[in-house]
This record gives sequence, C-alpha cells and structure tokens, in this order.
Amino acid sequence: MTNAFADHFERIGMPADEAWSRAALFGELEERGGTVLNGPPAWYRFSPGRVEIFGKHTDYAGGHSLVAAVPRGIALVARARTDGIVRVGDIRDGQIVEVDPATAAPPEYRGLRRYVHVVARRLWLNFPGCELGAEIAIASDLPRASGLSSSSALVVGVAAALIARARLAERDEWQRHLPTIQHLAWYLGCVENGLDYDGLPGAAGVGTHGGSEDHTAILACRLGHASLYRFMPVCALGDVPMPPDWSFVIASSGVQADKAGSVMARYNRAADAVRALHALWNQHAGTSAHSLSAALASAPDAGRQFDRWLDAATGEFTPDDLRRRLRHFVNEDGRAPLAAQAFAAADRAALGELADASQRDADTLLGNQIPETIALAQLARDTGAFAASNFGAGFGGSVWALVPTHDARAFADEWIRAYRRRVPAVGPVPWFVARPGPPASEITFP
Repeated sequence: MTNAFADHFERIGMPADEAWSRAALFGELEERGGTVLNGPPAWYRFSPGRVEIFGKHTDYAGGHSLVAAVPRGIALVARARTDGIVRVGDIRDGQIVEVDPATAAPPEYRGLRRYVHVVARRLWLNFPGCELGAEIAIASDLPRASGLSSSSALVVGVAAALIARARLAERDEWQRHLPTIQHLAWYLGCVENGLDYDGLPGAAGVGTHGGSEDHTAILACRLGHASLYRFMPVCALGDVPMPPDWSFVIASSGVQADKAGSVMARYNRAADAVRALHALWNQHAGTSAHSLSAALASAPDAGRQFDRWLDAATGEFTPDDLRRRLRHFVNEDGRAPLAAQAFAAADRAALGELADASQRDADTLLGNQIPETIALAQLARDTGAFAASNFGAGFGGSVWALVPTHDARAFADEWIRAYRRRVPAVGPVPWFVARPGPPASEITFP
C-alpha cells in the first residue's frame, strides 16, 4: 500500500523523496490507526502546512499575502460511524478525543478537542440534518506552534473528512454558498475564527481573530509556485514560478507560538487594532467599507483622514498604537505584490530588501518579534541567505531563508550552529529544506 501512496504524490508532482516521505506518514497510519479506527478507512487526505512569504497579519484586514504550501503536513484517514460522534486520534502523541457536534463545547475544551469540536459543530449548524459521525486518525510531521499553520492544516483536514462523510458538497446550500475552492478557504477561515460567512452563520471559534490566508494556502496554492492572494473575499491574483535553483530553508526558533493558546492574547491584539481602525473609518467616513484595505482604497486621501481621526480615538488602543498598526499594514500589504514581481524576475536583491524591511517592521511596528526570531532571521542573512524573515503569528515560531538549492543543506547546518551559539538555552531547532509543495489532496487509488 505504501507504494500506492508514493505513486499518488508523484502523480501530483512531488519529487520522489518527498512523495516517499508522505507515503511513510500514511504507512504509520496503516500500522497504528487501529487504535482510533474500528475498521478500514474510507477516505484518505493530506493537508500541507504553509509558508507565509510576505503578508504578516494582512489577511484579516483584506490585504495581500504571498504564500506557498510546504511538502510537510498532516496525513489523515477516516471512516464513518453511525452514532454522530466525531472521534479523532493523533497516532504520534497517542491523544484521542471524541466530540458531539450536536452540543455546544464546554469551556474546558482545549487543543485538539477544541479544534475538532469547532469544525464539527459549525458544519452541524450550517448544514442541518447532516450525518457527521466519523473516526479520523492523523499523523503529522509539521512542527507544532512553529508558524507553519499546523492548526489550520488540522482544520482543513478534519473538515475535508467530515464534508466527504456527510456528502455536503452535494447539497444545494453548498453549491450556492461554496462554489469554488477560494470560497471554501474563506469559509474555513470563518469556521476557525467563529465569524459569519455569507449565508452560513458563525459559531464559537477556537479563540483567535485571524483570517483565511492559511486555509487558502493549504487548499489552493500551486506546486512549485508562490501564490499571490487578496482577502475578504479570497481573490487569486496569480501564481509565480519559484526559480528552479532556489529553495527555502525553514527553521524553528525553538520558541513555540500557539496562536490559540500561549500567544493568543498578543495575536488577537494585532487583529483587534485592525478592527478598531476599520470601525473608526466606518464611524467617520460617511460610507462604510467591508475591510480596512477597502477603506484605504476608497479615497485618495484616506491616510490623511485616518490621521485626523486617530487623535480622538479612545478605548483599548492609543492614537500612537493605531498609527503604528496602520503603518505596518500599509507597508506590508504593499510588499506582497512587489515580492511576487521579484520572484518572477528572480531578483534576489529586491527580495532581500523587501524581506529585511518586513522583518524590521514586524519588530518596530507590529511588535510580534522576540529576541530569538530576530536573531534567527539576522543570522540567516549573515550566513548567506539572500532573503530571510520570520512568518506566521509571531511571538516565536519559524524563519524562512531563501538560498541556492545546491547550498541548502550546508547553509542550514551552518545557520543552526550559529543560532545555537547565539541562543544556547534554546531547545530543539527543527529545520527542513523545501520548495513549494502541492495543495491539500484526496488520495485515491486506480
């Protein structure tokens, strides 16, 4: 059976070594999935992680992001059960949870149980009468809370299994509200953050106030390409081939950044500042805008108008807080399209300058950097990367570095040694070399 999984991933374009590593994950599920599943699987799915190249905290403001899927992720097998319960087990850490979509989540639900319940409950509410009972086993090789969006990969994978189980894509309301993969990505972002989606009312989310960048990258990115998107709504602006002699080296800072746990309050503060700016515009402008990005695009002097109104701002954020948040959004939102152009032109110098500015603004304006991520990004440049930046929620997590493919492993060894010398107290520093991988896929067998 392992050969069949490898064949699937090679058919969708993965290099042989990566295809076999994906097959090995499914091999683990075949060997140990019986602790979760009481019978043979009916569905097989793979959900990748993602790398946010540019677009720090821009998606929930309606801005731009340049993203790619990575070849690592979550392997998932599932089968139906008849009692309505959703049972999910992680075979690597031994955790098994069961949730009832027909009941609201108790406040003590955390971690895996919280995510599974949020997905199942939202589908149960938005598609009345659906049969969601399922058993799902997962195996992941994404470092957790490392900025690679392991949580959204879980949301996408569990949702895909339950959508198949309940045959939701055959329902009229699905065809009406979710006709494309971009619509589904936006909807799953709303599932995670708890917000309403057009025609499909919101419910309790996982607690974060994020957007749909992660779900879009996981579902809709293209093998070998960096993908430029704009959000609210999700709009594909183009896929740019990554030069064949470039690779990412992605390394964890060793500081976990669980956006629905340890760093949730700080993550949400950045999102809530955007909400405050958006509300300020709608309060004073006379015509409402559906996002901060739309507000800024609605008038040629929008920035000056904001500047006048900010001095009178009250509440959680000071005028200076909001000015920094607005400046960060404007700067970072503008970088993603420029970075796509630099990828298309294979312009290493331009990417380096853009990445340096993005990293600097994340520290001084967004405020989501810590000494470890600052050091890791700077050491990547010092070691020879032509561009490098922290990505994801921030407050920990990982850094991507762009390097020539033929130097990638030697670069990584030197980079990680330098980082360990600089930050000797840090724990394990997982790293891997990657080129953009394929999006989430269902595994079928000829």
